[in-house]
Amino acid sequence: MKVGTADIIAEVDPPKTIRGRRLGGPGTGQNGGGRNPGGGGDGQKPDGERDLDRFVPDKSKILAVLLLLVVVMTFGGLMAAYIVLATNGASEWQPFNLPVQVWISTALILAGSAVYSLGKVAIDRNDQPSAKKWLIATTVLGAAFISSQIVAWFELAGRGLYMRGNPYAGFFYILTAVHAVHVLGGIAALGAILLKNLRPAAGDEEILKRRTLAQVVGWYWHFMGVLWIVLFVLLGFWK
Repeated sequence: MKVGTADIIAEVDPPKTIRGRRLGGPGTGQNGGGRNPGGGGDGQKPDGERDLDRFVPDKSKILAVLLLLVVVMTFGGLMAAYIVLATNGASEWQPFNLPVQVWISTALILAGSAVYSLGKVAIDRNDQPSAKKWLIATTVLGAAFISSQIVAWFELAGRGLYMRGNPYAGFFYILTAVHAVHVLGGIAALGAILLKNLRPAAGDEEILKRRTLAQVVGWYWHFMGVLWIVLFVLLGFWK
């Protein structure tokens, strides 16, 4: 600086930053709006949150497969024990003719599986009226199947056939009762699909959720039908 003169020096504060981000107006951030923890200037969530919120169909399918594996192991152990006792030739093993309700149950569960397939096709087409109709019909058939099982148990009790003293009767009650409990779980899942299809889908992701749910419940429902056929053959013809 020279004597007798004054230089004007404009002091400009550097922009303040917080954790490496520049503070400023609407135009200072990335994409014209900066990063906002509450949603940002572009109205979208940060990438990490957006990825966590997205629906991943494969996760639902993996859970369904794991559930079916548990069911297979449960019934596999019961049926293995049944076969061992049936082939031992013990005097306590006293088979009997299956009540007619068991045959009715077989027809009902096969019909339920076929009707559910029609409902699944309607869901894939996003045809809500048809989907509701077929899902309600499947639920009614499932409830009729449970009812026929209860009637069969009363029929056997009326004959004086109980679990005590007859291992064959014990296995009949156990296998059919455990299967009925799993069918009740399938009916509850049908109710969840039915509730979702009472209103129009909000968007493509909602349609994908409905299709995936219908697919995994279909796996379970059809598996219950196949499992019942196996039990029917086992109890009716492997004595």
